[in-house]
Amino acid sequence: MDVLTYRSDRNMASITKDTHQPPKSPYWIACFTGADGRRLKKSTKTTDQKLARKLADEWEQLAKAGRAGRLTESQCRRVISDMYERSRGEPLHFRTARTYLTEWAESKKNEIELRAYFKYHQIIHEFLAHIGVKADQLLREVTPTDIRLWRDKLKRDGHSAPTVNGAIKILRMPFRAAHELGYIDINPCARSAVKLLKDEARNVSKDVFTPEQIAALIDNAEGDWKGAILCAFYTGLRLRDVTELQWNAINWKEQKITVTTRKTRKDVIVPIHPQFGAWLKEQTRGIGKAPVFPTLAGKTGGGKSGLSMQFRRIMERAKIKGRLLRDATGAGRAQSSLSFHSLRHSFNAALANAGVGVEMRQELIGHSSLEMNRLYTHPDIEVKRQAVGLLPMIPRAR
Repeated sequence: MDVLTYRSDRNMASITKDTHQPPKSPYWIACFTGADGRRLKKSTKTTDQKLARKLADEWEQLAKAGRAGRLTESQCRRVISDMYERSRGEPLHFRTARTYLTEWAESKKNEIELRAYFKYHQIIHEFLAHIGVKADQLLREVTPTDIRLWRDKLKRDGHSAPTVNGAIKILRMPFRAAHELGYIDINPCARSAVKLLKDEARNVSKDVFTPEQIAALIDNAEGDWKGAILCAFYTGLRLRDVTELQWNAINWKEQKITVTTRKTRKDVIVPIHPQFGAWLKEQTRGIGKAPVFPTLAGKTGGGKSGLSMQFRRIMERAKIKGRLLRDATGAGRAQSSLSFHSLRHSFNAALANAGVGVEMRQELIGHSSLEMNRLYTHPDIEVKRQAVGLLPMIPRAR
């Protein structure tokens, strides 16, 4: 028997139970007048009578607003949110692209290095600015076309393929997370939807500096840059690891430098080469966390006055020019096969030329490809010192 348990005179909504014996469904059925005036029946997907009554009322009100031409998106969101909260015990958030992406970037603050955190914020800010009014619409409104158009704009602005691809890879992370959490049904930034740019650079392999070129760089450098260049060549450390080097990282008794690299967060131990050690002894020693290169510490790598451009000017004064890998276009700069990072390659290449094996070179330079092997083998500092001692002296370096 069809059992009518509730009827509202205010909106003519009602709920019933399945009349089949046994019933095909245990759920209450809402009866209400649809937006087109027809009488509709819809399962409430609940066995809770009070909740079923509430849903019937709300569906009737939405249909009534639709018949009067007054139905709004916010009303629909409210009803769906209320239904979700009553059934799941937690509110349903309708996230806009701006809200979700900025919250995602902020959530990374305590998970990644500060420099990477700022990079994430920059990418998110630039993407939201590109999509304009869509930034304040629901996250699901962002399409692969939006992301492809942004990718192509970055290319037109003159950014290199690696730079553009790096931005896309960062953007993929929050959209992948949103898809996994069920915030969006389709990931608009998936690899199948947004392809990376093809890098059309010419022979992108980096070159190395000769000892004579390094001497010319030092002769044309000023202040802390002289020591920073020596440090990079004799330790293989990256630019920021060199410029942020602290005096407490230097063990004078054991003649070694211990650094936790910024990129991999791995401890790297490198013996102090005599030529770099001689430069260090001429400097005023700081205490604890005092920087070895105070005029370079805390400076950014990019920009017109950044560390990379400062080193490029030293190369120009030394009349050292690498091969052109990428032409300058738009806002982008031309890319040379020689840069400060080439000192790291020079360190590795000089060790190889001196007959030092690949495992020792990777141990000294901090590569992680032999990480499992390193769990079982720990080269003695004296063995490392012998390897570093094979590096060539820089002629006439002052």
